[in-house]
Formats: sequence, C-alpha cells, structure tokens
Amino acid sequence: MPPVQADLLLPCGVTLHGRLFKGAMSEGLGDRAGAPRPELGRLYARWARSGIGLLITGNVMIAARALGEPGNVILEDDRHLAAFHDWAVRGQRDGTQVWVQLNHPGKQAPRGLNAETVAPSALPFPGAMGRAFATPRALTREEIHGLSGRFAASARLAQRAGFGGVQLHAAHGYLLSQFLSPRHNVRQDEYGGSPENRRRFLLETFAAVRAAVGPRFPVSVKLNSSDFVRGGLSEEESLEVVRTLGEAGCDLIEISGGTYEKPMMMLGRGERGGFFADFSRRARALAGVPVGVTGGFRDADVIREALDSGAADLIGLGRPLAVDPDFAGRVLRGETLPRLARPGRTGVRAVDRSGSFDTLWHEDALRRHSRGQPVRPDENMRLALLRILASTGVQAALRQRRA
Repeated sequence: MPPVQADLLLPCGVTLHGRLFKGAMSEGLGDRAGAPRPELGRLYARWARSGIGLLITGNVMIAARALGEPGNVILEDDRHLAAFHDWAVRGQRDGTQVWVQLNHPGKQAPRGLNAETVAPSALPFPGAMGRAFATPRALTREEIHGLSGRFAASARLAQRAGFGGVQLHAAHGYLLSQFLSPRHNVRQDEYGGSPENRRRFLLETFAAVRAAVGPRFPVSVKLNSSDFVRGGLSEEESLEVVRTLGEAGCDLIEISGGTYEKPMMMLGRGERGGFFADFSRRARALAGVPVGVTGGFRDADVIREALDSGAADLIGLGRPLAVDPDFAGRVLRGETLPRLARPGRTGVRAVDRSGSFDTLWHEDALRRHSRGQPVRPDENMRLALLRILASTGVQAALRQRRA
C-alpha cells in the first residue's frame, strides 16, 4: 500500500485511515453566543467526503472570557452540546475523525475583545504587535491549576459531544506556547525559569485532559519547532518537549512553528519540502509516538516524498483544503496535481503590506465552501476584498490575526 494510503495505529488504540489530516484553520463560524453555526457541519461534511482520515478543527476556546478573535467557538459547558454533536456527526463519515483543537489565547488576543488579558508574566507583547494586544496580568498558581482543569473539562465535553479526539494548541504563541517561551515567561516559581519548569503547565494540562477522557480517547498536542524569535522557544528545547510528551503518552504530536511576531507557519522556509519537515524528522526519532507536520504542503509529489523519506507519520494540510476541499482525496487517489495557486494582491498598499489579506481570503473561502459557493484563487482580489469587508465588517476584519 502506498504510504499516503496506509492506516496509522495510535498509542491509544485508535486507527487513522490514510496519512493525511486537515490542520487547524480559523473558520470564524461561531455565533454570538460562541456556539458552532450550522455551516461548520456542512463544511466538515464536505471535507469528509474526500476520504481524508482526520480533520482537526480551528480554535475552540475553553472559556468565553478568553477569546482569540471574533467568531470563535467556545466549549466551556453543555449549553450548545447539541450543536457540537451535529458538527461531530456530520464531519465523521466513512471513517473520517474530527478532533477538537482546544485553546486559550493568553495575551495573544486583540485589544477590547476580552475584559481582561492574562499570561504567564505581565509582559507587553514585543514590537509593533504590542499595539494590537493589551498588556496582560500574570496568572496566579491557583489560576494556572484552574486552567488545566478548564482544558480537561472542555476535552470531556468534546468527548460527550461525539468527537473522535482533542488537540491541545501549544504552538503559535498562544497561552500554552507562552509558558514554554523564555521570551514571554519570566516567572520565578515552579512554572518559570528552567525548561523543565516552563513545560510544567503543558504537561500538567495534558495529564488532566488524559484523566478526564480516559486512555482510549486520542489526545494530541500541537507544538512549535521553534518560535523563530530571539529569546523564544528553541529547536533544542522543543525536542525535549517532544520527548517528554512521548513519554507522557501523547497520541500525536503535530509540528508547526512561529508566532504572530514572526508567522513562519504562514511564511515558511524551505517551502519545496514543507516548512518544518527537517525538524519533524528529528522529532520523530525522539518521540516514540506518531508525529505529524503541517505547513507548506501544497504539492502532491512533495507530500509523498515527505512520507517516503520518513519526515513524519502524517502530513497536515491547511490552505490547500480551503482552495480545493477534495485536494486530500485527489492525493489519496494518486492523481497528478498542479501546485495550487495562492490568491494574488489587492493593489491596496496598506492591505498588501500587512499580510492579513491572505488569511482573510482563505477564511472567506471556508465560509463560501460551507454555503456551496465557488472559490476561485484567480478572482479579482480588489473585488474579493470588498466582498470580505462587506461580509465580516471592517472592525472584525481588522481584529483578525495574520495566520
């Protein structure tokens, strides 16, 4: 069997069909109460029809008081469990699994979105991004323990709703990632200082989630290969986190990289072979559990080469699935595919310089697919910008993050 079609047995005993998965993308399809809108079920059913084995949701926030962007879905109690169940059922057809990505933004939340911003330490966001994010309050030990419990409670709710697994988002500069980073975590207690202390919150949260859902329910972690900023999480420390997660019994470690200071998950490096494939190969040798890698895989031949070379056990796809929901199915069927086009420039200097339009366009593509509308990366991008602003509103568009 070609590697891309081969099944993968996870440590918990669950089998994934095929070696492709959808990495998390922000859909912005939560309603005003944080419930998943019906469009999410339709969108995930569309992806499931392609035959892909695993779909990881976009950010699902563990608390209404800790949002990362407008349109976030929130899973903190059972008020909207029926809507979550519909999403799970519609996305899990013909062997496809849907895992809920659980997240807390920490200080990486736009100003004015939350009543209060919290983080490991009361440090403002460095550089120009400091204008977009409020200076946080440092969490107390008791609050840190409570947040581990909050992640666990949300994981249990996802299990009750019928999803196939959960993923803890410890990448891209969100709260779990902030604790790992010496750039953002300067605490002097047992949650800061040494690398062992800085990864304590992640490991305690993983243990709490595992206790809440049991040994047979998949629990994954998304982790940066590096933060790619001075003083951030290094590759050497990240490999130690990989090793400890493997020892803790993580079912799948997904490798990405970068933060909103330097969004390598979007900009990448070594794009021909995937942005983080070299690191994921090193991580796979240490982990003792399956490793997936996401970022820069827009070419079917590159996907197959990465699997053949042992770069990862699974390859994550993001924006190719926003352009073509059947992209994974075509790769699985062995089709020869042209490299997918990316949206062009709008011609509006401020928009094109900011780098935000690419994200806004792909989020709009997800909404269009959920409504059965066509998506064309060769469309007039100035007209596309007007359409997006009319749909989301100017203020909501300005609050969207860059990846």
